[in-house]
Amino acid sequence: MMKRLLLAVAVAMMWTAGARAQMLAANVDALWLATLTPNIGVELVVGEHSTVGLHSLFASKPLGKDIKMTLLQPEYRYYFSGRPMYREFIGVGGIAGTYDITWSSKVYDGTALGLGLTFGYVLPLKKRLNIDFHAGFGFIHYKQKEYFVGDQYDIDYVFDGEQRANANGYYLLPTRIGVSVSYILW
Repeated sequence: MMKRLLLAVAVAMMWTAGARAQMLAANVDALWLATLTPNIGVELVVGEHSTVGLHSLFASKPLGKDIKMTLLQPEYRYYFSGRPMYREFIGVGGIAGTYDITWSSKVYDGTALGLGLTFGYVLPLKKRLNIDFHAGFGFIHYKQKEYFVGDQYDIDYVFDGEQRANANGYYLLPTRIGVSVSYILW
């Protein structure tokens, strides 16, 4: 599923490559960086009011917690100001990720896919430098192995010779909350 999502984003970006007045920005989310989580994103103008973007992150023991996470978030944004990457916007996006989290002696190891809405405001600081404040929520479907630390998951949760997820469902969760620093490349 992750490969299909990446392919769809790549095709959308190539399809818009011929658009006039092209702008491309690179960004990092300062809140994720504060947790020592590397992340990077790109945003491409595709119309007078809109952009498409892709944000990714990789967490391995942020703030010393036993968490590993890889996340991709494609997003379409509509700017109400009539100028992309400026002022108020609403976004629709996806989320795809894998995680391995140990929390209070319980292990959660699985994948998540979802769709959500993002609301935000882009504040220009200089000609090429912006601050992007955003918050979003969405429905996330998860499928995971859930067990206690010390369990023998390899033995206890084997079905027909293979390990399988023993928990899945949906949650309404925050999908993007952050403050990004964005630099317009061209």
